[in-house]
Amino acid sequence: MTDAALYFTGPETVEVRETSVGPPDADELLVDARASAISAGTELLVYRDQTPDDLPADETLDALDGDLSYPLRYGYAASGVVSEVGADVDPAWVGRSVFAFVPHQTRFRATPDSVVALPPETTPAAGSLLPSVETATNVVLDAAPRLGERVVVFGAGVIGLCVTRILSAFPLESLVVVDPIERRRALAAAFGADRTATPAELGEGDAIGTTGGDADSDLGPDSAVDGADLAIELSGQPDALDDAIGVVGYDARIVVGSWYGTKRAPIDLGGRFHRDRIDIVSSQVSTISPELRGRWDRDRRMDAALDRLERIPADELITHRIPFERAPEAYELLDAEPDAAVQVILEYP
Repeated sequence: MTDAALYFTGPETVEVRETSVGPPDADELLVDARASAISAGTELLVYRDQTPDDLPADETLDALDGDLSYPLRYGYAASGVVSEVGADVDPAWVGRSVFAFVPHQTRFRATPDSVVALPPETTPAAGSLLPSVETATNVVLDAAPRLGERVVVFGAGVIGLCVTRILSAFPLESLVVVDPIERRRALAAAFGADRTATPAELGEGDAIGTTGGDADSDLGPDSAVDGADLAIELSGQPDALDDAIGVVGYDARIVVGSWYGTKRAPIDLGGRFHRDRIDIVSSQVSTISPELRGRWDRDRRMDAALDRLERIPADELITHRIPFERAPEAYELLDAEPDAAVQVILEYP
């Protein structure tokens, strides 16, 4: 069987190249890929050459070695079916659906302890969303929302929508999602947001409804956005930090889950930021918050993410399913038509 892998070969250029996977070693599984999810955040930074060249790809994932300079294989959201096992591996693994943090390619080898066994009813496409749900779980753990708080989420991409879904189960006073794209605001409302808005509407007193256009709620002064207790920045745009500072109140928290790469924007920290004692903290899924490490580890967080994966309406998130051999089209779509695409999945024969 001829195997193939996706390579980022230059700015806005990806290629599907032949590769050799080979049989599994004695302690390994051989997995036939069925679906892999493209990250419209991190992967587009790599695609657009907006990442630092000397930054390691991800030191916590064995499958992502080297740095982020071209050419490289990248990706971390593959699900598939075990087709063969090594001599020292329990043969019961054969035929099981699994998830792995590996780049986009037709087959891959992995040890049993480096994959996640998926529930039998989980489709391959839904299984490939597991990293997004794990990241959303980590963001919510870092944000630590409290009873009766007013929360604003900036960005209704896949991570923002997963965070919205998780937060919708909390006893908050209000949950507002901010995104410039109407389709994503509608999804945010469907995922549990009480209200939605565009970034431009944050400073206005106009009536803004649950999809950004109805006149049944007000995001002007004294609204759920004014004086928020918690803002979560997931838009991928560094200037959204200014908007977050503008909507939170005294002693509020801003949690930044976006990775901006080399993108820069001027942020106004000379106004109320200091006097209102606003906290800005990072959330990064590669590690567990120091405050939680005594009780939480990555296995416990993954178990929590698997539980929440079942509650995420994958079919509503997935807007495009593209055959792996046409992968360049997928990146062109995400890069050029953000209004059209939310989650793009690569499917394998």
